[in-house]
Amino acid sequence: MLKTYDYGSLGEPDYRQLVSRNADPSQAIHHVAAEIIEDVKVNGDSALKRYAEKFDKVQLDRLYLTADEIAALASSINREQQRALEIAFANIYRFHETQLRKERAIETMPGVKCWREPRPIEKVGLYIPGGSAVLPSTLLMLGVPARIAGCKEIVVCSPPQADGKINGYVAYCLQLLKIDRVYLVGGAQAIAAMAYGTPTVPKVDKIFGPGNQYVTKAKSLVQSLTNVSIDMPAGPSEVLVIADGSANPAYVAADLLAQAEHGADSQAILVSTDQHLIDEVQIALRAQLAQLPRAEVATKAIANSYALLCANLDEAITFSNRYAPEHLIIETDDWEQLLRKVSNAGSVFVGHLTPESAGDYASGTNHTLPTSGYARSYSGVSVDAFVKKITFQHITEEGLRNIGPTVEVLAELEGLQAHKHAVSVRLR
Repeated sequence: MLKTYDYGSLGEPDYRQLVSRNADPSQAIHHVAAEIIEDVKVNGDSALKRYAEKFDKVQLDRLYLTADEIAALASSINREQQRALEIAFANIYRFHETQLRKERAIETMPGVKCWREPRPIEKVGLYIPGGSAVLPSTLLMLGVPARIAGCKEIVVCSPPQADGKINGYVAYCLQLLKIDRVYLVGGAQAIAAMAYGTPTVPKVDKIFGPGNQYVTKAKSLVQSLTNVSIDMPAGPSEVLVIADGSANPAYVAADLLAQAEHGADSQAILVSTDQHLIDEVQIALRAQLAQLPRAEVATKAIANSYALLCANLDEAITFSNRYAPEHLIIETDDWEQLLRKVSNAGSVFVGHLTPESAGDYASGTNHTLPTSGYARSYSGVSVDAFVKKITFQHITEEGLRNIGPTVEVLAELEGLQAHKHAVSVRLR
């Protein structure tokens, strides 16, 4: 069960240890990811097929599925499941469509007008994890804002299943998003394929999507090796729950396990002001774990997690901001007074009836979020991530008279005479 620590008795080295995760001190993950990237760069499709056989245990004659094949798989799921995906699609679309706002032009001084306009990133790559859990929800979370942004080409990579295909849920999401091809490539090799391009998989301009530590490392590597950018470092999932005596232990345990079942390297942290609640959550964890199909995975993640006892909620928020969780759940009656104190978190869920699962699937917010402390400097995926914003400016004759002398002085003090001349020649 959860190891328990007391906030007041910890020193600085203890805090650093508690907030660290997914370290690779021996560089083993780095070396494996780098080797895979170089192999795909050099050998292209043949490397991808070889890795499919090695990691996914399937021999592929072709590295993609066509629109007809996708349609056949989509028709294999029942109407209730289709309807659930449609509702999730609609809510995600509704939340994200407001993010594409037109900015007004600003006249910084008479005759000098400046403005910004968004332009979609033309080619984007979406990585949809497979492995122990296939995530059609991730396809919606990435595909919807890409569509709203107006990206011209959306490349989707997802690991093949044992039959050399994808599941019907992912296929149905592809149809909702009007994407007619999916590439059967997983892991670090998928990231490499989208970064460099192969005879089959197109090269993209930016790569999106969560994954295991190898996928995360591959994303960081290709960003440094190529001109392809990434959304963020998004590795194994994590949650931090702040709860006091008003919380329901069964709810807290369920929220911790909802993250723990993602993978053995996930983390589920409980920060509480009430030792009795921590004890009750431990009991609830045992009871709920016994009912989970993925109990073995969740148990390993819980063993990699802990509870922290704090004297008050201010201490709890202070620790949470230092940990910078991907998901922060605040299960207290007076959650409103805590919100302004939250400075580092990917996505926040407040109140006793707001499970993180709602955001994972269907409330509308995006579940592709920064992990491993990157919430200190990264936001979750939004429409903004799929566009770049270009600045424009226009200067009239009046504007040049107003701003020209200032530019001349600044150019001269920097010793850039040609910059000054570009203004002076116009003023004359």
